[in-house]
Amino acid sequence: MTFTGGLEARARRLGRRIAFPEGDDPRVAEAAAILGRRGVVRPVLLVAEAENANALGPLQRAVGMLKGGEVDGVVAGAAHTSAEVIRAGLKGVGLRPGVRTLSSSFFLEVNDFRGAGTEVLSFTDAGVVPQPRPRQLAAIAAEAVRVRRLVVGDEPRVAFLSYSTLGSAGGRSVEQVRDGVGRFREACPDVAADGELQADAALIPEVALVKAPGSRVAGTANVLVFPDLDAANIAYKLVQRLAGAVALGPILQGLSAPLNDLSRGASVMDIVRVAAITALMSAAAD
Repeated sequence: MTFTGGLEARARRLGRRIAFPEGDDPRVAEAAAILGRRGVVRPVLLVAEAENANALGPLQRAVGMLKGGEVDGVVAGAAHTSAEVIRAGLKGVGLRPGVRTLSSSFFLEVNDFRGAGTEVLSFTDAGVVPQPRPRQLAAIAAEAVRVRRLVVGDEPRVAFLSYSTLGSAGGRSVEQVRDGVGRFREACPDVAADGELQADAALIPEVALVKAPGSRVAGTANVLVFPDLDAANIAYKLVQRLAGAVALGPILQGLSAPLNDLSRGASVMDIVRVAAITALMSAAAD
């Protein structure tokens, strides 16, 4: 079964309550109905109280419910900007202890491209941090690993991407990526990671044999850490639109409770799948 094909069944076993603060959006209402009917999550639909001018906006109410333990997760962004969702999360539930950088991942389910069948790749950070410093690159990668283990359930293999492969070129951005790799290895010595790697060396075994022989990760990476937001955002949209990948996210990383964003162009099934991902992320609290 593919990643997206198995999301609903995996989330159904958890029985999580997920709040949707944009219940007056028809897509959200339809997604909540599907989720409830299929038993994937127990949806809590919130709408604006037009008759009560002093009422909290639904997004604030949902985050308050999350902080108070009334729900296990929140999915928003169909009608709010990412900045609004992120601000609500930081103000309402804050970052997990020890986390200093909020970031995000996109999960892209891609067709067979290296003989392993359909795969899911993590693209990070494609939604939050514009120009991460080396310390932030390492932290972003660590959170992407944590979230992938919860949501995908496989062993992350991390490639820090650049226009250089293991010293083939130089430059300030290359040095920053190398610094980030070193910091990540110190923080997460048990995770297979390498860099700097060009995208083809990270993903294609035949290219890896030429450009990065002996690498633990080259040719087999499933977590792609991009040097900046421009590169990551452009890359995921190209893969989504040109290769027909299913793109889910931005999945927010680092908050103390699961609050996930949606593209404002999200489809009903995007919302269903992100809700299932949110339920899986809540398992970390068990």
